[in-house]
Amino acid sequence: MEKKCIEEADFSKTGYSYTLSLIAGKYKPVILYCLMEYEPVRFNALRRYLQNVSDKTLSQNLKELETDELICRTVYPQIPPRVEYSLTPRGKSLVAVLDKLCDWGNENRR
Repeated sequence: MEKKCIEEADFSKTGYSYTLSLIAGKYKPVILYCLMEYEPVRFNALRRYLQNVSDKTLSQNLKELETDELICRTVYPQIPPRVEYSLTPRGKSLVAVLDKLCDWGNENRR
């Protein structure tokens, strides 16, 4: 096996770096996990699930996940307005990764 040289490495060009750039943060993984388990989910249900998140922070995280095409936002034309969030096919492709994180946590919890 050929030894790799760290001096020539560029972490920013790895798949690991790209994946982390999409799901990193305090709330994004939790939002994705929530949608994986309970989709579709409304904004207020997400806020209650996350407990101490502000509306602004939750909105910002949802917009970023939507921009990255991991979730979709569906607005129903009714009064009062109803908005639901769910995983896109791209977001659903992360389920296996999230499941592995969950498995590791369950196996290594102290």
